[in-house]
Amino acid sequence: MKKILVIRFSALGDIVMTVPVVHDLAMQYPDLDITMLSREMARPLFERMPKNVHSISADLKGRHKGLLGLCRLWRDAHLSDFDYIADFHGVLRTWWLRTEGCLHRKKVAKIDKGRKGKMALTRQKNKVFVQQATSFERYAKVLEQLGFPIKQQFVKLDYSSFCETQKPNNETWVGIAPFAKHKAKVYPMEKMELVIKALSERKNTTVFLFGGGTAENKQIESLCGKYNNVRPAKSQQGLNGELALMSQLDVMLTMDSANMHLASLVGTPVVSIWGGTHPYAGFKGWNQKESDCVQLDLPCRPCSVYGNKPCFRGDYACMNGIMPEFIIEKISPYLK
Repeated sequence: MKKILVIRFSALGDIVMTVPVVHDLAMQYPDLDITMLSREMARPLFERMPKNVHSISADLKGRHKGLLGLCRLWRDAHLSDFDYIADFHGVLRTWWLRTEGCLHRKKVAKIDKGRKGKMALTRQKNKVFVQQATSFERYAKVLEQLGFPIKQQFVKLDYSSFCETQKPNNETWVGIAPFAKHKAKVYPMEKMELVIKALSERKNTTVFLFGGGTAENKQIESLCGKYNNVRPAKSQQGLNGELALMSQLDVMLTMDSANMHLASLVGTPVVSIWGGTHPYAGFKGWNQKESDCVQLDLPCRPCSVYGNKPCFRGDYACMNGIMPEFIIEKISPYLK
């Protein structure tokens, strides 16, 4: 069997977006041995894949940190055994791995991030408001360069074996992930609380709040204590358990964040809220509908590809201007 190494580190959301592409590659090339090189936190994503998909975890903050760490990674993972190297990340450390692959006469290809188009989309003046290629399309292009063109046919992954509770047929389950890494991607909590309150008052409806970290968990505990039928989305099985819960939801409300992409993997409808970022940058979730993206039409949007830039206006109007009633209206078609 020919062996291909697919590399993607970075944040969880970026890694999640590789899943539909790698799954299609595995299904359409069953005689190809595929190994995903990523972070340990993402390992559960590749354990539900076809049998010709494997995963390797890199310890980029420990054993595999720095140049010497990359040398160890090359040896530890036996990367010289691969015939192809597909770089889905395109950063300095993956450049080194690609270069080492070339020296070992491997066929390599790297992602085109489309920086020029994204800069034109996000600049303050004279924006070029054009849909950029999605991450899924950019990943598929890398595989095509290596001689493995794919048709995008992915539907969803099955995590039903990890379900800790089963949703009764007469109930509606709504998931809400109100957090994101950057302020330009976070809907104000006082307004999100109004959404949570309204949903919690619906008959036979349970709201699950998704988040992680000490500060986020404290906010979740506070909200669960204030409103009936609001529960934390905790699982003793970690990411597998959370994905199993997401698969049972009627709808998931998220920011432009990893949870948006995780819910897409299990086929759950997603209503997403966009502030400083925009779906046109290419990061909308798999098979999500444009009509389910909650956003305001402002001339300053988008101001950033990843949401990591502060609002140059200072008022974050892109988020503060979205009314809770509008979000509830978007969710309503998915509620029983």
